[in-house]
Amino acid sequence: MPAPRLSVVVTRRLPEVVETRMKELFDAELREDDRPLSREELVAAMTRADVLVPTLTDRIDAAMLAAAGDRLRLIANFGAGVDHIDVTSARSRGVLVSNTPGVVTEDTADMVMALILAVTRRIPEGLALMQGGTWQGWSPTALLGGRMAGRRLGIIGMGRIGQAVARRARAFGLQVHYHNRRRLRPETEAELGATYWESLDQMVARMDVISVNCPHTPSTFHLLNARRLKMLKPSAVIVNTSRGEVIDENALIRGLQAGEIAGAGLDVFEHGAAFNPELRALPNVVLLPHMGSATVEGRAEMGEKVIINIKTFADGHRPPDLVVPGQL
Repeated sequence: MPAPRLSVVVTRRLPEVVETRMKELFDAELREDDRPLSREELVAAMTRADVLVPTLTDRIDAAMLAAAGDRLRLIANFGAGVDHIDVTSARSRGVLVSNTPGVVTEDTADMVMALILAVTRRIPEGLALMQGGTWQGWSPTALLGGRMAGRRLGIIGMGRIGQAVARRARAFGLQVHYHNRRRLRPETEAELGATYWESLDQMVARMDVISVNCPHTPSTFHLLNARRLKMLKPSAVIVNTSRGEVIDENALIRGLQAGEIAGAGLDVFEHGAAFNPELRALPNVVLLPHMGSATVEGRAEMGEKVIINIKTFADGHRPPDLVVPGQL
């Protein structure tokens, strides 16, 4: 007799092609609507699943894992970041965690450049004039932004996405600088034309644009805190497509309001969807609803990785994208 199919519970709506394939391969429980599950609903889902497929909107802590019982064996996260999952507690209970690294590298890097352009060239302000029907015609001094070429870009976090940003930045004539917990190999630095800064303080004080591309970990929480934000040049711009918790959002707002920071492009926020409404009132800020990875191709590839991780696990092997505590 064939082995029974794994019970796979999915917490959010996924692309149709991904959901269809899951139904073909597993005993998949899919969502009818797309609202986030409550804490109680998430625990209940874990009690009836061999495999849970959560997203970044699902906070899974030690208490929830303890209440989930013994059936759950794999958390196959739909996404690369796993800071919303207590991976150490999961592993201590014999639950493996996998993710989907490397899939949205190019999409996110594209969005970094879009935000840099949007802020420095004041694109949303021009768009508002056109959509509001208030444009009175061209003027030599209207909506003057800044030229990209020649500016210094400081990349915080030089992993896959950071390097993809560096390649795009060079094409725009930006000078590429970076800070990373480990220095890149000399040949990689040469390929990217990137200058390494061991001191983050020294780098941020000299950059025209800062791009945050590091993950959220205990060591990166408020990495750009009030003290470091004060070091920025008044003409500097900050772009964040990584994790909102890396920047002290309240300190950033104060700096923008005081004219100590020229502008910001934010695709992520410290408290998720509950971002500070004062950001909306700032004309020098571009806000996006966490759409850096939102491409049809990227989301489908994420789903493919989730399915491969589950299928490999079902076949009795280690998921290829297993997350190991201490190596995050």
